[in-house]
Amino acid sequence: MITVNVLYRNTDALKFNMDYYLNSHIPMIHRLLGTALKGVMVQHGVGGGAPGSKPDFLVITQLRFDSVDSYQKAFGPHAAEVIGDLPNFCNEQPVLQVSEVRVG
Repeated sequence: MITVNVLYRNTDALKFNMDYYLNSHIPMIHRLLGTALKGVMVQHGVGGGAPGSKPDFLVITQLRFDSVDSYQKAFGPHAAEVIGDLPNFCNEQPVLQVSEVRVG
């Protein structure tokens, strides 16, 4: 199992429309990636490691797939549409990381 982690840095310039993200973008991801997508978790940062500090990332989304290959085959044909939707909810590019799940 792998996760594709999509991380939105919590900068002063970041504008993020969570309602659009949850109600339009994530359903579009489900529709486009189909059964290759095994699960989605969206996390909204509420604090950093120190009391009262802000989180490093405002939003962290984890997309689960059986393998890197299944992710690439599902995402590749829809990459332009998914990336093209970004300006509808966010003004900055996310950080992406593909990780192998070791415990979960």
